[in-house]
Amino acid sequence: MSVQSLPDMLHFGSMNEPLWIEFDRRIGRHSMNNTHYHKSYEIYYLFRGERKFFIRDSVYQVHPGDMVFVDSNAVHKTSELSEPNHEKVVLHFAPAYLSELSPEDTELLLAPFSDAHPLIRLNLKDRMYVEELLGSLLGELSERPPGYLLHIRNMMIELLLFTARHTLKRKALPDVELTPVQRKVTDIIRHINLHFREPLHLDDFAKQYFISKGHLCRVFKEVTGFGFTQYINITRVKEAEHLLRETDWSVTQVSEYCGFDNFSHFGKVFKALSGLSPRAYRKLEQTGKSDPAAER
Repeated sequence: MSVQSLPDMLHFGSMNEPLWIEFDRRIGRHSMNNTHYHKSYEIYYLFRGERKFFIRDSVYQVHPGDMVFVDSNAVHKTSELSEPNHEKVVLHFAPAYLSELSPEDTELLLAPFSDAHPLIRLNLKDRMYVEELLGSLLGELSERPPGYLLHIRNMMIELLLFTARHTLKRKALPDVELTPVQRKVTDIIRHINLHFREPLHLDDFAKQYFISKGHLCRVFKEVTGFGFTQYINITRVKEAEHLLRETDWSVTQVSEYCGFDNFSHFGKVFKALSGLSPRAYRKLEQTGKSDPAAER
């Protein structure tokens, strides 16, 4: 099935399931409003239009035929460029989706997500192949004939195998030209990622980079899609979630370790970003771990 014949929106599954797919044909301006990181792996493919994609500590201009690979728990966000209309598909899958494969095969298929460069720019031949796979997958999803779930799984594995081999053969990374402003913001982001446990103040960054506080806030938002304080909070809460899942530290210890100087503020920020209080989040995660079949 051709992508042009698909409905404007096509969704399958949810973030609580091993596989979640969404196809959107957007008319007009659109940017992600919510903070965004998740346990699932994500493949973002742009059919038409252009987008700005922030991931890790860099921003990329995404064009038709580009694929972006978002690693588990990587902070990312898309926003508009000069052309607001766009058409894209996003495929999310949990580690459990590959649980039937051998460790060696799983490692191979996940290679693009840990690669130093998260974007693949396809040539025309490869783009036609990938769009044929995606068109077949989305067509099955739209019509849902008998056995469509088997077909979707086969197309997903084919897509992952193709991109893994493409990543391994890639000799040079695509050039990413950064403006002076983008370089400053990238340096600030890298500092935040390394030192989020320490006090971080807008005044200090403004002085260090010889830029006014107001201008710094504006360009930070322009480049990343996140507010300055918002990004710091996201980075700290993401680490707090990890500690609540993987350690037996008290909530107070987690709060202090992640750079929050006020326990009440930590609770409010955590709930605003995660949707749960820290204690409720830990309880939910522990319940999930106690049941091997449980999948968030």
